[in-house]
Amino acid sequence: MGRRTETTDVDWQDGTWTNAPASVERDGDHLLVTAREGSDAWRETSYGFVHDTEHALLVDFPQDSAVEVTFLLDLSEQFDQAGLFVRVDDRTWTKAGVERSDGADSLGAVVTRGRSDWSLAPVADWAGRRVTIRGSRVDDALTIRARVDDEPWRLVRVSPLDPEATVAAGPFCCAPTRAGLRVRFTGWRSTPPDAGLHPDD
Repeated sequence: MGRRTETTDVDWQDGTWTNAPASVERDGDHLLVTAREGSDAWRETSYGFVHDTEHALLVDFPQDSAVEVTFLLDLSEQFDQAGLFVRVDDRTWTKAGVERSDGADSLGAVVTRGRSDWSLAPVADWAGRRVTIRGSRVDDALTIRARVDDEPWRLVRVSPLDPEATVAAGPFCCAPTRAGLRVRFTGWRSTPPDAGLHPDD
């Protein structure tokens, strides 16, 4: 299969939930998702538990393509999170987006291959704005980029991804510590992958 060359919207109805949210509503072209209290995705590292109760709406994610998820950033409680979920199986997955941690919104990713790791960088000026998380799948890598509104893309993470694996991806949210988190997802697109890892590639 060749490299994807055009951008198309993904219909919300095309995805399958890993775990059903508390509620899902359509508002025009937007999808409003209310997370269940205690929902999360994590495996073992530092905390010692396994959580696989995230709300991820997934479709096939083929090689040589990219997926973008856009949402309005409105997080308020510890570990509220939203963004892009990329799944191979219950032990191999990546979640990337914005998470509320220790009173601050931070852009980051959790890459899990049996055990999870976690990286974060503060994005204090992103609150209330439109955030897009982009995952490109090329060769043996998953490259995560993000931006707010129409600002330039910033590199978040590069991690291994088996080119032969069957992979699914799409929007996700979690609310580990409270009920009532509602995320407004405003877009979901399948696009051509990044041309290279660096702008001059």
